[in-house]
Amino acid sequence: MKPRRKARCVALQALYEIDCTGHPAADVIAQRLEDDALPDGVHTFVYQLVNGVLEHISIMNAVIHRYAPEWPLDQMAIIDRNILRMAIFEFAVGGKTPIKVAINEAVELAKIFGSDSAPRFINGVLGTLASRQDEIAQALKRKESDS
Repeated sequence: MKPRRKARCVALQALYEIDCTGHPAADVIAQRLEDDALPDGVHTFVYQLVNGVLEHISIMNAVIHRYAPEWPLDQMAIIDRNILRMAIFEFAVGGKTPIKVAINEAVELAKIFGSDSAPRFINGVLGTLASRQDEIAQALKRKESDS
């Protein structure tokens, strides 16, 4: 498995635990990094993903709700919800990951961690959101400047 995909797996596991238990992010990330041997240089990526998602979670939830209302967040599987948040963070906030790469990586995570229907679901939601990439990025930037 490529180092950045492995880092995404670790970040997803951390976000899942945080979402389920409310454990402090710093403790969860540290434990995940201790449990999983990652190559040098990708620890920072794990921190960026987890902390970035947590920092922008309310606006990302609003984006998912606004542009994909047929998929209520409270009825969505926790793993799917966090895969979507990570992908949105990567293409709309982080800005370093091309949208096609973010979607592909999200689908791959869904294949590893989700149900049989998760990859198709994740692809569908992100496909809907991809056409709104600029609007989403602007909404997230407005939120950032309001903070």
